[in-house]
Amino acid sequence: MSAPPQDGKAASSSKIIKRSLSIKGHRTSISLETEFWQQLKRLALQDNISVAQLVADIDLNRSQVNLSSALRIHVLNQLLENLTHYKKI
Repeated sequence: MSAPPQDGKAASSSKIIKRSLSIKGHRTSISLETEFWQQLKRLALQDNISVAQLVADIDLNRSQVNLSSALRIHVLNQLLENLTHYKKI
């Protein structure tokens, strides 16, 4: 993932990517920023599962938020957990 801009403004180069996945036998389209897709791929690789399986797992455990939001929240929580872990070391 690229470093945040020095001026504190959000990166304007981030693209929204729409991908279709099968979840529980149903095709669904999900739109996320490139950086979130990259992190989902990294997390899936870490767990030795496919991105589709990771998304299905997150979908199964999400509350009332939409799936794209649930995926972003999952990525954020994982990054925060990693940061907390490294600060303890």
